[in-house]
Amino acid sequence: MRDVRWIALVLALWFVVPSTSSAQAPASKPALTGLVAGPDGASLEGVVVSAVRPGTTITVSVVSGADGTYRFPAGRLSPGSYFLGIRAAGFELAGTGAASVAAGRTATVDLKLVPAHDLAAQLTNAEWLMSFPGTEGQKNAVLGCTGCHTLERIARSTHDEAEWAATIKRMASYAQESSPLKPQKTMNSFLSRTSPEAQQQLAAYLATVNLSAGPAWTYPLKTMPRVTGRGSHVVVTEYKLPQPTFQPHDVILDGRGQVWFSDFDELQLGHLDPKTGKVTEYPLPLRKKGFPVGELDIEQVGANDLVIGMTWQATIARFNTLTKKFRLYPIPAAADDNVAQLIMVTNRADVDGKVWTANDGHHEFYRIDLASGAMEKFGPFEHTSYGLAADSHNNLFYADFGSDVIGRVDAKTGQATFYPTPTKHSRPRRGHIDTQDRFWFAEFNSNRVGMLDTKSGAITEWEVPTPWTAPYDAMIDKNEEVWTGGMSTDRIVRLDTKSGKAVEYPLPDDTNVRRVYVDNTTSPVTFWVGSNHGAAIVKVEPQD
Repeated sequence: MRDVRWIALVLALWFVVPSTSSAQAPASKPALTGLVAGPDGASLEGVVVSAVRPGTTITVSVVSGADGTYRFPAGRLSPGSYFLGIRAAGFELAGTGAASVAAGRTATVDLKLVPAHDLAAQLTNAEWLMSFPGTEGQKNAVLGCTGCHTLERIARSTHDEAEWAATIKRMASYAQESSPLKPQKTMNSFLSRTSPEAQQQLAAYLATVNLSAGPAWTYPLKTMPRVTGRGSHVVVTEYKLPQPTFQPHDVILDGRGQVWFSDFDELQLGHLDPKTGKVTEYPLPLRKKGFPVGELDIEQVGANDLVIGMTWQATIARFNTLTKKFRLYPIPAAADDNVAQLIMVTNRADVDGKVWTANDGHHEFYRIDLASGAMEKFGPFEHTSYGLAADSHNNLFYADFGSDVIGRVDAKTGQATFYPTPTKHSRPRRGHIDTQDRFWFAEFNSNRVGMLDTKSGAITEWEVPTPWTAPYDAMIDKNEEVWTGGMSTDRIVRLDTKSGKAVEYPLPDDTNVRRVYVDNTTSPVTFWVGSNHGAAIVKVEPQD
């Protein structure tokens, strides 16, 4: 995908070798195929091949198989001219990568790869963490930086320890909704959460992994092995959003198959028509002038309503998808201070007409009556909260991202119960309740996904295969396979909970996976996610 963006728009078709297929070729034949070969001529498996038509916002990608062949299924590419790009760490595409697809025919374009001129520009955050020297604790401290930017920015910097100390203080004054394109200041610095000693230790460590000591890194750059086997059986579609500052943090589908997403960096609710790629924006009201803007959690309640956490605006928004109107539920005035944030919201209003949210600034929860707007307060509790979900009785479950605890708040009594994860310092992040009232969640720090059996209180964990995946969210599908995404690997993980075996699907671009969504209405299921750093909506379709 990176090559797709940078490739010259030259319609030179000498690289295209049309097949001898007739216009009456069976629909099962691919629209476009070819062999991917390395510099030595050997075929390469696990290379992401992307095709995009000039002037369009939709890119389709496939992955080369064991014999090095890539295949775009018939019907996925409409007739016309395309440019091809690849993603495979250590390689670049030779030639123009131009292709021409004709109706009812198979086009063949063999792709020759050459060594990359700048390997560092291709590394994922996970690969930087694999490459960095240092302890696991030192690297875990850096992992949090990936929410706003890539680790390449750190590695290429020339700051010494003193300069890093000053930079850390400045970075701590930015809201989590910030990006290099749009930094946003908070009204209360995050520095208070980290001791001065820890800040200085981080500054000293960062000065050992960048270019402050000379023009070259003192450690070798490492890459992940490319995917093999079932990991290549996938079609990925990217829908580019109109503004580069768009950060589609949470993506969901409504009952009509329409895509809705929250914008982490703007006061906009987004809608994508997946058939046409058309994007529509619905502006949200600014309630707290001078505070950071952007939304996080988005959930569907009932057939036609969405509820959205407006974070630093300390408000829950309700949007009717038919009338296109918002209703706001601001935090009570007594709690509306400089650290108030309503980030998460639940979706079981069908039980009693109420949804839960959390004021992360004060470790307390509110239950909102959507009809009256009345809010009931619960807590504050000992543990912090991040991902929220509600069971079939509208009891609240949440992940303590700061520690290793799953919490429960009883809907009737308000009593809190805490369930420690088997792995210490796991930092559970986001999760979802399934139809059996089990709570599935990602463990960001321990490279695992977990499941709380809400009846027995037992937690089961499954480790994901690639180090430093940093799973952000987890969702179970109809086949008892749990899906998560690598915030640092740009890979989607499909884990069979019965066998423990996992499949990884590579994404064509830097995606920074956050909220995940599984569409169980298709077979195989379809996976959706927002490219939080790439301003795109991504659909992943396994082929088996």
